[in-house]
Amino acid sequence: MDAEPTLDTRTVREWALELGIDELGVCHAEPYTRAEAMIADRRARGLFADLRFTMSRTETSCHPERLVDDARSVVSAALCYWHPEPAVEELGEGAADASLGPRGRLARYTRDDAYVALAERLETIADRLRARGHDARVLVDSNDHVDREAAIRSGVGFSGKHTNVITRRVGSWVVLGTLVTDAPLEPTPPMRPGCGSCTACIDACPTDALVDVAGGELDATRCITYWTQSRHSIPLDVREAMGDIAYGCDICQDACPWNRGVEGRRSGDDAVGGGVDLVRWLQAEEEDLDAEWQRLFVPRRRMRYLRRNALVALGNSGHERDAALAAPFLDSDDAMLREHASWALRKLGGPVAAAALARHGA
Repeated sequence: MDAEPTLDTRTVREWALELGIDELGVCHAEPYTRAEAMIADRRARGLFADLRFTMSRTETSCHPERLVDDARSVVSAALCYWHPEPAVEELGEGAADASLGPRGRLARYTRDDAYVALAERLETIADRLRARGHDARVLVDSNDHVDREAAIRSGVGFSGKHTNVITRRVGSWVVLGTLVTDAPLEPTPPMRPGCGSCTACIDACPTDALVDVAGGELDATRCITYWTQSRHSIPLDVREAMGDIAYGCDICQDACPWNRGVEGRRSGDDAVGGGVDLVRWLQAEEEDLDAEWQRLFVPRRRMRYLRRNALVALGNSGHERDAALAAPFLDSDDAMLREHASWALRKLGGPVAAAALARHGA
């Protein structure tokens, strides 16, 4: 029987390549002191809005040395979630085929659940470490660890001016995950930052959410992705900027030069569309909608937030005839939905919208 390969960073990276992980690096399991201080500063300045996630418990999320007994190493991994778009006729964009009804658009990271795939692959690596007598804990999309910091420290990528981690081969079209272990793995070198003087992402953001021209700061209170996940009424100027977006936002990433060329590298992947049926989001039973969109973060799993987003996308990208979809929400007992329906009807215009607004004195 062949002897098992030596357990070192090279071996773990070979495992990752075998499993289809796009990037993998290693850093020491030590406190993320700089990240913890930056999070505290940005929280104090209100840049996180009411987001919680890893920012709410930095005593855990910035201390990987506390996540596993005798933790020695943090293994950071990135998995690309970019897929080619289907042909226009298959995607069913409302602008291309009005007979298909009004369509909204989803950010690429929401179109399938790459986090599940990454978690499974990291668990395979963890099992191999355990088989060699080591402890290992996988954290993917977890509030217990700041994956971004580990990715930067380990050279998986660098922090772009849009605040996403940019990798060498597939740009920032990645989800991140982490494995903390007591195995003594050799750290991999950080990646040199590569934005230079480029401000393409900052210039492209329609809501000026990227507040630091030098890069690295996002004001969540101005970010479209934040507002599509928020518990609040969406500000009027953000609604206007959303266009047909129903959830998430790719605008800054679409503008990033590092993200160009992924089309060639991923041309053989299955196509995954980004269109969403706004009629279904507005009319489906809540439990059906929730079951269908479990992969999306929806506050308290209440579908009113997806309906709110659908009303914005409808108002921005629909047609006069689509007013009949928004009009019933003027009778809703949900003040937020009434407000967004009224706004959408004013945007859509036409006799149906005018009659509905007049009937409700809106």
